[in-house]
Amino acid sequence: MSDMVPLLKGTLDILVLKALSWTPMHGIEITNWLAERSGGELSFDESGVYQALYRMEARGLIEAEWGVSANNRRARFYAITPDGRRHLKAETRQFVRYGELLTSILTAPPETRGAR
Repeated sequence: MSDMVPLLKGTLDILVLKALSWTPMHGIEITNWLAERSGGELSFDESGVYQALYRMEARGLIEAEWGVSANNRRARFYAITPDGRRHLKAETRQFVRYGELLTSILTAPPETRGAR
């Protein structure tokens, strides 16, 4: 799809945390969750999801344990930690505020100024 929207730098981590705030998931489930929630319109690389998972695990925002997937394969399941929930809450507030500010600027009607 050529009209896919690329992820802005810094957004993948928060989207992965949001996915994990619902239930523990393995990497493919997270990728599918993101694709479904975006209606297939967000462009992201599956390897980027795994990089985000490793990065957030190292920061203590998520934890992982081995389990068996729905198709009976061994997989690492990731779960959000209390620190991850706090981070998600703070980042969500910041992203929502940022989005509202951008929307207000980009949708503002042109200013009327005196004729030149």
